Amino acid sequence: MERREFVQTMAGAGLAIACTGRSRAPRAARLDKVGIQLYTVRDQMKADFEGTLAHIAEIGYKEVEFAGYFDHSAADVKAILTRHGLAAPSTHVAFENDEKWKAALDTAKTIGHEYIVMPWIPQERRKTLDDWKNFAQVFNHAAQMAHDAGIQFAYHNHDFEFPKMDGQVPYDVLLQNTDPKLVQLEIDLYWITKAGQDPLAYFSRWPGRVPLVHVKDSAGPPEHKMVDVGQGKIEWKRIFAKREQAGIKHFFVEHDQPPQPFDDIAASYKYLSQLEF
Repeated sequence: MERREFVQTMAGAGLAIACTGRSRAPRAARLDKVGIQLYTVRDQMKADFEGTLAHIAEIGYKEVEFAGYFDHSAADVKAILTRHGLAAPSTHVAFENDEKWKAALDTAKTIGHEYIVMPWIPQERRKTLDDWKNFAQVFNHAAQMAHDAGIQFAYHNHDFEFPKMDGQVPYDVLLQNTDPKLVQLEIDLYWITKAGQDPLAYFSRWPGRVPLVHVKDSAGPPEHKMVDVGQGKIEWKRIFAKREQAGIKHFFVEHDQPPQPFDDIAASYKYLSQLEF
């Protein structure tokens, strides 16, 4: 090979390597789908169940999480979701007794829910640390029933789980006394922030145990006023960057008291659909 040909060949090889290196540079990630917790639009759901779901789909949401079916049968709910191209991977249902729980699981199976989430622990049942330990066993029992029905159980936090009792954090006691495979977590990123906790600490402590999160924003202390996602102080890029460690599969926008529900959920969707992290 002549010198000129050799130089040209090596130059071309160098360019190819450089191009390959550039093509392998990591790209910023985005959420591939955004969901919404329907408690946000509960009044609209009550007034116009299907119309509200249709509007949600038009905004761009792909998934919904139910908080009641407003007297619609499971078959009707499934048909409405299909008509509007929506998936409903999760629902919120309180455990009361085995009979009602079994009925809730049957409904969940018909609609196609993959998760059934305990949304709340009544105040009268969480006054002592022993109450929390007892509720852990209730969770294990309800979660085993869900597992046997082919559905994953999860618990949704507020901020009342975090003030210490007898030197211990009730949320930690609950997690330590439940089977991590049976009882998984739907971490509400607003409430855990309001409680002064770092969600990333729980992602690290319980990797893979957080398949669901509620995405709602806080204007910051001391009031922690709820605002549309992206208009507050919560560092979404920092949290979402650890989504794989946590095991997050579904991201549900929520706002407990949105001033203009449809405008608010549209603003949150726009922010999240464009967010790079």
